[in-house]
Amino acid sequence: MNSDTLEGQATNVGGQIKEVAGKAIGDEQLAGEGIADQWTGIAQNAFGKARDFARERPLASALVAGVVGVALLNTLRGK
Repeated sequence: MNSDTLEGQATNVGGQIKEVAGKAIGDEQLAGEGIADQWTGIAQNAFGKARDFARERPLASALVAGVVGVALLNTLRGK
């Protein structure tokens, strides 16, 4: 577990608290900010997990990156 994973989880929990508080007091903007924070936390957590995976399995990470790169190029070229 790295700092991105921990920060992502903390941001997600903070967003859940904001969302509940916003709904409880009828503040739609606060609730919306909470939902946005949750998505930010989820993305940061996923990035942290990907970083951990890349450190633990560098060859597998390189292969996955290559496959994704080829798929992206073929998609952009229309094949």
